[in-house]
Amino acid sequence: QVQLVESGGGSVQAGGSLRLSCVASGRRFSDYGMGWFRQAPGKEREFVAGINWRGSTYYADSVQGRFTISRDNAKSAIYLQMNSLKPEDTAVYYCARHAKPLIQASTSGYEYWGQGTQVTVSS
Repeated sequence: QVQLVESGGGSVQAGGSLRLSCVASGRRFSDYGMGWFRQAPGKEREFVAGINWRGSTYYADSVQGRFTISRDNAKSAIYLQMNSLKPEDTAVYYCARHAKPLIQASTSGYEYWGQGTQVTVSS
């Protein structure tokens, strides 16, 4: 069974930075696309960033230029460096693994999810 565990969330002031980590279990980690999603209270879960096995990345317009996704296949981990944080970035952030070696913006197709880590940005 694949398990994903996020960490690195916390509370910061606007303009600050946080680095999220997600450690995945299972072999052949690099065969699947990985993504970060977030969900604020009362809102739908939305795509933040994704990365495929070659390291190609894709970002939501709302975080482009501020967030950076990366992966370390040797450690079976992905990361999300978040800079210039804004109050609207406040949400629970989730790590997810796609069922195929690709990434997409919708939640469909991601078969494994972490428990989430809270990110709170104050003004």
